[in-house]
Amino acid sequence: MSDPHQTDLKQFEKALEIGRPPNIVKLFPNSRALIVSGKFIDRAMLKKGKAIAIAANGRNYFVIRGALKAAQRANAAIMLEIAKSEGGANAYCAVNYWNLARQVNAICNELNIAVPVAIHADHYGIKKKEDIEPAKTEIPSIFDAGITSIAIDASHLPDEENLLANIELNPYVPGWAGYETEIGEIKGKEGISTPEEALFLIQGLNAHDMFPDWIALNNGTTHGLEAGDDGIQVDLTARIHQAIENYNVSGAQHGTSGNSSQRLQKIAAETRTTKANVATALQMISWGLKVNDYGNAQLDDTGNFIKIKDEGVTEEMWEQMKAYAAAKGLKKGDYKKLNLPFENSLLGQARSVRKRMVKRVEDFVYNMLVNVLNSHNTAGLAIETILEAGSFDAGVKAKRIEDPSQWTPDKIAERTAASN
Repeated sequence: MSDPHQTDLKQFEKALEIGRPPNIVKLFPNSRALIVSGKFIDRAMLKKGKAIAIAANGRNYFVIRGALKAAQRANAAIMLEIAKSEGGANAYCAVNYWNLARQVNAICNELNIAVPVAIHADHYGIKKKEDIEPAKTEIPSIFDAGITSIAIDASHLPDEENLLANIELNPYVPGWAGYETEIGEIKGKEGISTPEEALFLIQGLNAHDMFPDWIALNNGTTHGLEAGDDGIQVDLTARIHQAIENYNVSGAQHGTSGNSSQRLQKIAAETRTTKANVATALQMISWGLKVNDYGNAQLDDTGNFIKIKDEGVTEEMWEQMKAYAAAKGLKKGDYKKLNLPFENSLLGQARSVRKRMVKRVEDFVYNMLVNVLNSHNTAGLAIETILEAGSFDAGVKAKRIEDPSQWTPDKIAERTAASN
């Protein structure tokens, strides 16, 4: 790119022609939205160096729209995602695995968004062995609906079963799609992730010709509203990334809403992280709640959220939301469950209110992209990578270096027994 601030129109047109994966072409044959594999987002961050893409959890329409506007403004490649708990079969959001791509596509075409966007199925949870069989049907269904990247999250299971679940589900994930794996359930009982756990999972996958784009860790992460000085352990993250360096896997950072800008800047500078999930902060910001630098909603002296007058939803709407929460016995950390029952009510507000909800998200995400995560001006790098690949498939970043005969189910069980 001759000018990193401008996307060359000819290159964009070519990327549009060759860079959209088959499911997106089939769904949106006449679209000008550059919806791509998550692999290209990862590659763009690696090209820039010390850059992290935001993976914005689109819990409501306003977050999706605001995040896309911010990405266009910052000329940044971006990911929009929804987790299984948020948008799966038992969702607490109206946005889900089956409509997120449609919303992103519509907004990109409406607003002439010209940056590459990946649609990520976050935390596709496998919490018990019985979850694997139905996943073999459901995973293809979400790719049919426009997902271009997935996190197979079997981190609730013991390490051996986590590895085997990833291997068993691999045939159901398109080879061109972004692929994230995870160890150490977030806030789980098993404690903080270790380099040994990460190496076990990545080596086992490598032996089966599986090369994750990202690995997510329990590195001190919390999800939701918790604020504090503990937060992400940057040194631990760097050690784990170093332990798996030969396998060329990037890091996915979960739970960024609970960490300061300084800590996130350090993650970008000192680790191999290229993806950062932002969820709770964006929901609260869209509603008009006061948040700190951590992205955590602030509480007043009585322990209630602070609603900023004339920002986000109307004061009347906020009172309805609070009353509903009280009637349902929802604690502060459960306010996320307001998304589903209130989505249509929020969409039914005056245009001026809807616009300010979106603008609040846009400004927060823009600041993150430019001043915290260093991912501004990565749109052109992602497009360059598409043109270099000459395809919607970026290929893999690693090659098999492990011996498959040493990673059969029996050998995996032996390794696990020996390490306990």
